[in-house]
Amino acid sequence: MDENRARTLLQTERLEVQRALDSRGASGQEDRDSGHETGDETDPGRALADEAIDDAATASLRDRLAALDRAEARLTEGTYGRSVRSGQPIPDERLEADPAAELTVEEADA
Repeated sequence: MDENRARTLLQTERLEVQRALDSRGASGQEDRDSGHETGDETDPGRALADEAIDDAATASLRDRLAALDRAEARLTEGTYGRSVRSGQPIPDERLEADPAAELTVEEADA
């Protein structure tokens, strides 16, 4: 894959993930604040379950940012587009779908 195309894909996804993370942070804090208010809520466990779901989604987004960081480092090192396990080329189609891909499809399936 062309380095400029790879950089563009990584930057675009980083912006999307960062926006989602920023949005989650703001709405998550509002939910947590409102969850501690007294009111008509009859199931206090629901607030805890919602909080756990929000925390898991936030962790997933942070993991994705870390994967994008690793992909950008590989791009800088000149190893982007190759499996981190085997060194085999990762097809451009896979990198278009997932610019942070670290493994070939076969390796990921195994």
